[in-house]
Amino acid sequence: MDDRLLSSHSLYEDRDQETLRPRYLHEMIGQRKVRDNLKVYIEAAKMRQEPLDHVLLYGPPGLGKTTLSNIIANEMGVHIRTTSGPAIERPGDLAALLTNLQEGDVLFIDEIHRLNRSVEEVLYPAMEDFALDIIIGKGPGARSVRLDLPRFTLIGATTRAGMLSLPLRDRFGVVLHLEHYNSEDLQKIVTRTADILGAPIVPDGAREVAVRSRGTPRVAIRLLKRVRDFAMVQGDGVITQESAAHALRLIQVDPLGLDQVDHKLLLTIIEKFGGGPVGLDTIAATIGEEPDTIEDVYEPYLMQIGFINRTPRGRVVTPHGYHHFGLTPPDA
Repeated sequence: MDDRLLSSHSLYEDRDQETLRPRYLHEMIGQRKVRDNLKVYIEAAKMRQEPLDHVLLYGPPGLGKTTLSNIIANEMGVHIRTTSGPAIERPGDLAALLTNLQEGDVLFIDEIHRLNRSVEEVLYPAMEDFALDIIIGKGPGARSVRLDLPRFTLIGATTRAGMLSLPLRDRFGVVLHLEHYNSEDLQKIVTRTADILGAPIVPDGAREVAVRSRGTPRVAIRLLKRVRDFAMVQGDGVITQESAAHALRLIQVDPLGLDQVDHKLLLTIIEKFGGGPVGLDTIAATIGEEPDTIEDVYEPYLMQIGFINRTPRGRVVTPHGYHHFGLTPPDA
């Protein structure tokens, strides 16, 4: 749906991030509250010699939910099986995954809010009683068989916690919210990643990449790779503040982390509709994007930095949005 460089969704070029991910809690940067709480839960589970309670991770895409699930498995010293909600189409698919787990293993389900309803109902007894209820046969001769499962930990990840059904959400013993990173933590992530990639970088260069990364490590790493390319070809290979700013300017990422699509969206509302209010469908038709794409991909960050407001009458560009382009907002 969204293949922009600044997309927080995973792209093909992110395929090598497995080598860049931290493997243990002490290696993880940022999300201090989540790390501190998880450390206690994991230590307590290990002291009791029990699997960790089922964990629900929720928050915007690109903040490290998959990374954190692997860290949990490594800290517990167990194996992890990874899948996603849309990939589990039938109850039999889920049964095959669960019966192949060993005692204490982790089953990670990404986009768990997209689980099929029939699959979700099979998951309830598996999470609560560590058992599967299987129907054998059809018609009057059908009978139910309960299959015991090894005690395991289910980790569910979602960007839309509100779409989870209440029975499923209530079965998670640990619920953790991942928030956007501040620029200091992102600078540390950029520096650490550059070191792994073998790309020389100075603190000011790392800071320049960090402040334009929209609070998302995935975006920061992606921008770092592009800045590294420009530094190698057009410079001496060292990423400085000047070389980073030059590269980001060429790939059209401004100092606030906005790209040409964000600019097009804001300027369309300002120039063609007097700053709003204007309806979502009208904006979509004007800039040639789907309404869902605008609402789910482009708007959240613009609202987070205070450039757009959603009102009952439509979208409105705020005075901050006008000032970003050096324009004077209209009178109230």
